Amino acid sequence: MSSFVESYNIGMTHPDRVPTPPSVAGKRPRLRFDRNELAGAFGDIGTDLPLIIGMILAAGLHSASVLVMFGLMQLFTAFVYGIPMAVQPLKAVAVIVITQHVAPEILYGGGLAIGIAMLVLTVTGGIDWLARVVPRSVVRGLQLGLGLQLSLLALRDYVQRDGTRGYALAAMAFLIVIALLGNRRFPPALFVIALGVVYAMVFKLNASQISGSIGFSLPVVQRFSVSDVVSGFILLAIPQIPLSLGNSVLATRQIAEDLFPDERIGVRKLSLTYAAMNLVNPWLGGVPTCHGSGGLAGHYTFGARTGGSLVVYGFIFLVIGLFFAAGFEQVVQVFPLPILGVLLLFEGFALMRMIRGEAASTRDFSIVLIVGLLANGLPYGYAVALVVGTALHYFARTRGAFDQ
Repeated sequence: MSSFVESYNIGMTHPDRVPTPPSVAGKRPRLRFDRNELAGAFGDIGTDLPLIIGMILAAGLHSASVLVMFGLMQLFTAFVYGIPMAVQPLKAVAVIVITQHVAPEILYGGGLAIGIAMLVLTVTGGIDWLARVVPRSVVRGLQLGLGLQLSLLALRDYVQRDGTRGYALAAMAFLIVIALLGNRRFPPALFVIALGVVYAMVFKLNASQISGSIGFSLPVVQRFSVSDVVSGFILLAIPQIPLSLGNSVLATRQIAEDLFPDERIGVRKLSLTYAAMNLVNPWLGGVPTCHGSGGLAGHYTFGARTGGSLVVYGFIFLVIGLFFAAGFEQVVQVFPLPILGVLLLFEGFALMRMIRGEAASTRDFSIVLIVGLLANGLPYGYAVALVVGTALHYFARTRGAFDQ
C-alpha cells in the first residue's frame, strides 16, 4: 500500500514537501470557516484551473456547466468527508481530451463509463483485486506517456502561437513558474493565469464585451449515446482507472490517514464517492472528477483542516458559473495559448518525474519506458500499453528476465 504514497506528488507543484500530521486535541469540527480555511481553499487551484481551461478550449465545452458542476462536487465532498478531501479533474482524461480534441459526447460517455466501472469495482471488491494485479511500473509508464503527450502538445502547438509576442509571453510565464516553483502560499499558476487574463483583456477583448458578460446561467442537460459510452470507455476510462487506483484511491487513503488519523477513511468509501461524482457529472455537462492525494496535501498545507475550505472553493466556482459564465467563456476563448502551453508543460513534467522511483530496477524501468512509448505513439495507445505492459511484467517476473 505504501508504495503508492509517492503518487500524491502529481497534484503538487513541489512534490517533496509533505505536510506534518495534525495533533489530535478534542473533537475536530467537520465544517469551519476562518482565515485558515479560506487560505486552504486555494491549495489546489494551480492544478485544477489549467486542466479545466484546457478541456473547455479543446472540446468546446459549455463553461457554465463545467464550472457549476465542479463547484457542486466540491460541496458534495465537503459534506461527505468533513475534511479538505480534494476534488480534481481526472488527469489522464484531461490530457487525452486536450491533446486529441475529444468530442464532448465521448467525454461525457467516458465520464459515465468511469463512474459505472468504479461503482462495479467498489461493490464487487474488484478495486482491491485490480490494485494487486496492475503493477506500479505500468501505472508509472502510463504517467510517462501522459506527460510526454502533454509536453509535446505544449511545445508544438501552444507555445508557438501568437508569434514573437507569444514567445515573449511564454518566457514571462516560464520565469514566474521557476521563481515560485514549490511555493504553496503563492502558487505560480495563479499569477501565470492572471497574466494570461490581463493579456487577453488588453489585446483581445474590449470593455463592452466584458461589461455585457454578467448574466444568469445554468448547466445544460447533455445527451450522448451508448456508442459514446463505449468509445469513452476505450479511449478515456481504460487509461484513467489504473492511475486512479494509485493516486485517487490508494495514495489518497494513505495521505488522509497520515493527516486525519481519527477519520478512518477506507478505500471503498473513496472509490464509491469517486463513482458517484462521475455518475452525475456527465448528464449536466461536468468534466469527470476524482479525489486527489496531492490536492488533499495542497489544501492542508495552505491551512485547511475541515470541509469548510471546499465549501469556499466550490462556492467560488458556483458563483462564476451561475453569474459570470459568459465572461469566463469569452476570456477562455481568447486565453493566450502560449500561457496555457507553459502551464501544461509543467503539468507534463510533473507526470514524467514520477517514473524516477522505478529506476532502481532494470526490469521495471524498461517496462515503464515501453508502456510510455506505446501510450504516446499508438492509436488507443493507453489501452494497448496497459495490456502489453501488464503482460510483460508477469512474463518477465516468471522468466526472471532483466537484472533487478
